Amino acid sequence: MVDYKSYSDFELAELLQSGDQLAYTEIYNRFHGALYIHVFNKLRNREEARDIVHELFSSLWYNCRNLSLKTTLSGYLYTSARYKIFDFISHKDVESKYIQSIGKFIEQDDCITDHLVREKELNAMIENEIAALPPRMREIFELSRKQNFTHKEIAELLGLSEKTVKKQVNNSLKVLRSKLGTAIFTAFIL
Repeated sequence: MVDYKSYSDFELAELLQSGDQLAYTEIYNRFHGALYIHVFNKLRNREEARDIVHELFSSLWYNCRNLSLKTTLSGYLYTSARYKIFDFISHKDVESKYIQSIGKFIEQDDCITDHLVREKELNAMIENEIAALPPRMREIFELSRKQNFTHKEIAELLGLSEKTVKKQVNNSLKVLRSKLGTAIFTAFIL
């Protein structure tokens, strides 16, 4: 059996480009902790840092065949992490402006009835899309988003790995985002 721990980063990157799952696992094991610490030091939020690192590794796997390294593997991963942090911060700024604009609208207090009707319709639309999720994904999503369980708590409750729970939550968010559209999805998350 081949010991992937003995491979250099360059060799692992080449194996990854051919779709080698064990090479991907070794890259994950080798860099996950350091990348998490790097992202956490920038954001100072554990969940957001975990999400960014998870997204980075998901992206690495989904795009492994198109991987073109112009630097070392670690350089590539840290650069990717930096861009994901920039995207996250940029998204937070947009989200903040959106929340402020909603706050100003609410202060106007002119259309409360219309607002309540639209909110009820929006909630019904969101609940229908959540109900359309596969049963296990829906259960995990509802535990995470409606009952505010952590990924670890859900994993223990359902007898799953924490990775599986994270993946299910991310997949359900992707499904809802595609079904509901970005504007409605953002309102739902808020």
